[in-house]
Amino acid sequence: MKRSILLVEDDILMREFITDYFKKEQWDVHEAENGRIAMEIFERTSVDLVVLDIMMPEMDGWSVCRRIREKSDVPVIMITARAEDEDQVMGFELGADEYVTKPLSPRVLVARATALMKRTEGTVGREGGTLRFGRLSVNRMAHAVSVSGQPVNLSPKEYDLLLFLIRHKGKVLSREYILDAVWGYEYEGDLRTVDTHIKKLRAKLGDEGRMIGTVIRSGYKFDVEP
Repeated sequence: MKRSILLVEDDILMREFITDYFKKEQWDVHEAENGRIAMEIFERTSVDLVVLDIMMPEMDGWSVCRRIREKSDVPVIMITARAEDEDQVMGFELGADEYVTKPLSPRVLVARATALMKRTEGTVGREGGTLRFGRLSVNRMAHAVSVSGQPVNLSPKEYDLLLFLIRHKGKVLSREYILDAVWGYEYEGDLRTVDTHIKKLRAKLGDEGRMIGTVIRSGYKFDVEP
């Protein structure tokens, strides 16, 4: 299952260079050349990670990070040509998760992004990487799902769909975004594919299927009821 990144960098050559490396590692990349465009993309697209340059026209990285943190806890890696401690402290105070200085290695940046996502998703240092929500358990190492200790037999695509919804817990995901992320951009089916799989997934999860909520005219959201 692909992860998605919003890459915000005003240097077009650097942006293309970084994009190529992320795409080679099977990331979906959304590119923005300045902070204004970055926020426009962020408002309409759900992404797993933001890589954000600080010095940009129209809206700098500090402002973008601040606005993102008002809306989301998505992981943020900030990039700067300055290595001063004050800049790094500022970034962390604004909610950045990682800090990378230029000149940077795109290969190392991808590795750090992947490591950050693993920490965010809770797979580092956890035997089996088991997620639990109420009576629902998902063991990512074994690709096994159970409810109240009883195995739930999911198809590979149903499992990918459930894991994708969990990774974006609390966020409203459009049918279009789910279809592209789980089935891939080249999939020729229509949005009813998502609805059909959601219906089957809910049925197999029984009462715990209530965690997959329908947001009218918007899509679906995985959330744990209080």
